Order: sequence, then C-alpha cells, then structure tokens
Amino acid sequence: MDDKYVLLAKSNVVPAARVQRRTAVSCCWHGRTDSGVLSVVDALIVTLQFGIINNWMSTAIVISLDDNTKKIKSGINAEEEEKRLYGGESSFYSPIRVYVYDMPSKFTYDLLWLFHNTYRETSNLTSNGSPVHRLIEQHSIDYWLWADLIAPESERLLKNVVRVHKQEEADLFYIPVFTTISFFLLEKQQCKALYREALKWVTDQPAWNRSEGRDHILPVHHPWSFKSVRKFMKKAIWLLPDMDSTGNWYKPGHVYLEKDLILPYVPNVHLCDSKCLSDSKRTTLLFFRGRLKRNAGGKIRAKLVAELIGSKDVVIEEGTTGEGGKNAAQIGMRKSIFCLNPAGDTPSSARLFDAIVSGCIPVIVSDELELPFEGILDYRKIAVFISSSDAMQPGWLVSYLRNISPSQIRLKQTSLAKYSRHFLYSHPAQPLGPEDLVWRMMAGKLVNIKLHSRRSQRAVKESRSICSCECRRPNSTSPVPFA
Repeated sequence: MDDKYVLLAKSNVVPAARVQRRTAVSCCWHGRTDSGVLSVVDALIVTLQFGIINNWMSTAIVISLDDNTKKIKSGINAEEEEKRLYGGESSFYSPIRVYVYDMPSKFTYDLLWLFHNTYRETSNLTSNGSPVHRLIEQHSIDYWLWADLIAPESERLLKNVVRVHKQEEADLFYIPVFTTISFFLLEKQQCKALYREALKWVTDQPAWNRSEGRDHILPVHHPWSFKSVRKFMKKAIWLLPDMDSTGNWYKPGHVYLEKDLILPYVPNVHLCDSKCLSDSKRTTLLFFRGRLKRNAGGKIRAKLVAELIGSKDVVIEEGTTGEGGKNAAQIGMRKSIFCLNPAGDTPSSARLFDAIVSGCIPVIVSDELELPFEGILDYRKIAVFISSSDAMQPGWLVSYLRNISPSQIRLKQTSLAKYSRHFLYSHPAQPLGPEDLVWRMMAGKLVNIKLHSRRSQRAVKESRSICSCECRRPNSTSPVPFA
C-alpha cells in the first residue's frame, strides 16, 4: 500500500436510514498530491463515505507529511520543535475541552453533500468570474476543524484539545454551521432563512445564554458568510481570514484580536516539498499572478501593477480561472524568489499561503493585514513587509528586493520550509498544523473568556454591565479602550 497515506476503515453498525445515502457516494482517490495531503474534495468523500462525521463510526486517514515538514533542517525533530513552541507535556495549559453541538443536518451534512454533488459544475461562477467551489475550498477551515473534533478520540493526533459530550464539562462550544457553502450554493433568500434558523437554534441553547456566547466558536471565514445575522452573535469567538478595519466587511466593535482568531486560508497550490525546493531554479525576482484591479483597500494593487510592469526580472500576470490558472500560478511561484502579496478587496488573500507552501518569499504590501497565529509564529522570518507608501515610490520596491543579500534570502527560504506545515490542513490533523495552532491560540484566550462569562453571570443590575475591555478597536492591541 502507498506509504504516503493509509486508509483504515473499520466496519460498524450503521442505522438503516443512513446506509443508502452513504453508499451512494463512491470513495474515489485522485492520486496523491505533491504535498501528500488530501484535497478538501478527497477528504470530503472520505468523510461522507466512511462516517468520520458520526459518533458511532471510527475511521482514520493517516497522512505522512513530507520529509521537510517532519524534520527541521537544523536537526531539530518535530517533537523537539513542538516542545520549543509550546513547552511540551509540561505546558501550563491542559487540553481544551470542546463541546460540539449536534445541530440538524441542514446546517452540516446536507451542505457537505450539496458541495460534493455540485463540484463538477464548472459553470457555477461568482459575479467576478471566480469558481465558486474553489472559493469554498480556500475558506473551508470550518470543515477541517469540525472533521478533526468529531473523529474518534483514539484516532486523533492532537493532544491539546479533547471533545467532551457533556456541556457542563466544556471550556468552549463549537458551532458547526457551514456558512460559506450555504452562502455560495443556496439561493439568496434560502440562505438568509437558513442563517436565521441557525441563529435561533444556537441562541436558544442554555450554554449560549449562560455566557451570552462568549465561549462559543463561530466559523465565518468568508467575509460575506453569515453576514445578515452575525451581529447578533458578536460576543462569540469568530474565526476570520483577517480584520478589515475600514468597515467594509465588519462593523466597528464586532471583531478584534482579543476576542477573535485569524486562520489561514486553505492553500490552492501543492506543497513544494524538500525535493522541489532543492530542484527549484528561481530565476524570477518578483512574481504576481491574480486580478490586477480590486476594490476598497485593493486599489493599491492597480497602482503597484502600473509601477512594476515591465521591470526586469519581474513577472506580473492577470489571473485566470480553472486548473490552467492554478497550474500557472504554481509554476510561477516555484520559479520566483519573491511573491508579491498586495491587499485585495480585503487585507488578506489565499495568495500569501500559496506563496509560503511554494517556497516563495512573500512581499506583503497590505497595511491593515492581521496574520494567523502571530502569537506563536514570527512572520518576519519568512516574509518581507513593505508599507504601501514605500512600495509606490518609483523604482523603490525592485531596488529594495535586489539589495537583500543572498544569505538573507537563504535564511528566509529555510524558514519557509519549516513554516509550511503550519498552513497545511489535513486528516488527521497534524501536530504543528493549523488545526493544532488554533487550539494553542484559544488556550491563551480562555482565561479572559471565563472572566467575562462569569462576570456577566454574577453582575447585578446596578453594576457596570459592559466592560470597556471588550470594546477595543477592531485590530488594536493597545490596552487603551475607545469610547
């Protein structure tokens, strides 16, 4: 059997009502990816077919990571690296206990089947021509977290989070609603109705009312997802792609670093593994492929393109959809030393994480960008940060990049090889992978969550019921609240 991944499926008694639906989907493997990690479609097929999503089933997909993610080039193995980052078994934090709501299938399984059954409909595009299913995939953090949480505990690899089945034992509550799938694949009014139903279902729960949602995790990774009702859940922990402080996507006071968590997009390209990195001939100085004109904060992109296009050793290309566009982006990144990551309609984009797993040093020109897991990861080791005002000076950016020494470039490339594992979602979720880092970051929030939850439960009507420390500016890290 292929040692890249091993599928272990154990037979279990399945309720008759579920049998016909599950066996209607065949388990189709499309071959290994360059990364050795399943695509969301492959993983979804396994999830639906073998029942990771049911308590009474036990299935595990064991995926070996590439050598360059298993073993750090400096000689530190994965276990030692984990101890360095987290403190190992003697860490201050005990595992986080998470209760996963058993919501009606209309919010979970039915939407997964809708995604799976419509995947081949290539005509299904957004208004700007982007393939809907690709957008869903790159925002599918809700799927990957949920699939890990509900897998049998004996087959999970993460030790810093455990699923509990009694609400009174839980530190946090996970809300499994696939808000991005429903936004893109349901009719507008149907989607809004589903959002309202989900809102009512969750806010009717006793645990929600005890804490006013402060200890509830809401995955809303696409900025449009759940938009019509999420204001009623603003005290919950939102899982986000970024924090746009302009007000275009999130209302002031709804999102801030102390409450919410930034998660990486799911990369669109395959991992450039150790062999790929060693074989790479990176002859392009700076590469960008994508939409050249964007709205809102992304207007900087068109100005940058006008400044950079035609420069020696710089490749600027308009992006195209489909496999051809994906392959062109992957090839371009693997041939380049630096990859330009300007702001788009939002401060973040999947391009940053595509560059990281491609071994291409990101050049970030996005003044409002917030990054995933920055309490754990130091992005200065793998990226170059440029202010938009500097980048717009004629000839400045190319000159700056040319003056970065070969030794500095090699150091960042070595760090990219180490960091790539932090952005690869997989089944089962891997230590040091993004699912793992989510819970490490959550552990840091837990004391504050409990503080506000308990305070709200004991406060009397004459007390100051709203604490100013919950009212920070969207991306502020300053201890000074705003009025």
